[in-house]
Amino acid sequence: MTEFAAPLPTGVDGKELTSRGAATRARLLEAAEQIFAELGYHEASIVKITEAAGVAQGTFYLYFSGKQQIFDELVQDLNRRVRHAMAEGAAKGKTRTESEVLGFRAFFEFTAEHPALYRIIRQAEFVSPRSLRAHYDAIAEGYVDGLRGAMRRGEIAGADPEVLAYALMGMGELLGMRWILWEGVDAVPRKLLTELGVLIERVLGA
Repeated sequence: MTEFAAPLPTGVDGKELTSRGAATRARLLEAAEQIFAELGYHEASIVKITEAAGVAQGTFYLYFSGKQQIFDELVQDLNRRVRHAMAEGAAKGKTRTESEVLGFRAFFEFTAEHPALYRIIRQAEFVSPRSLRAHYDAIAEGYVDGLRGAMRRGEIAGADPEVLAYALMGMGELLGMRWILWEGVDAVPRKLLTELGVLIERVLGA
């Protein structure tokens, strides 16, 4: 299994699902993303999720024990997907600065396609703090490894890689909110990427 691959889907009984069962489970997660984003955790219900997924309410309990579990798994699923997108983007860079910009671009594009990401992660602060912490820790872990490597190669200035990782994450999150989420754009503004590249070079001491 690769770092970003989802674990094998199972039912509440812990047994591996058939391809049909896995598809139904995935459809429920997709519906949950829509419902939690539109209504919020407290107003969302299993009935609304199953209606959006087009499955019977009783079917839900073959895959999830309740609303809290599907919410937590949705946070994990979004986390895997956004990290995968960012890693693929960053891998195309020839320098650490270029990798950072391309990774952020992938994050912004993911945000444009999945605006629910912001809304669901913000809800996690109140309804699932453990999932929220796991979300940011997973992103930071990959960042820290990459930054340490760049420091060893002399590409960027020495610094505490975890502090630097969270500083970059905070930068990307707020910029994405302002220029992608609030504007409702489909394409990442070129000016945003240009200015971001300048900022990243200064922060990294590249």
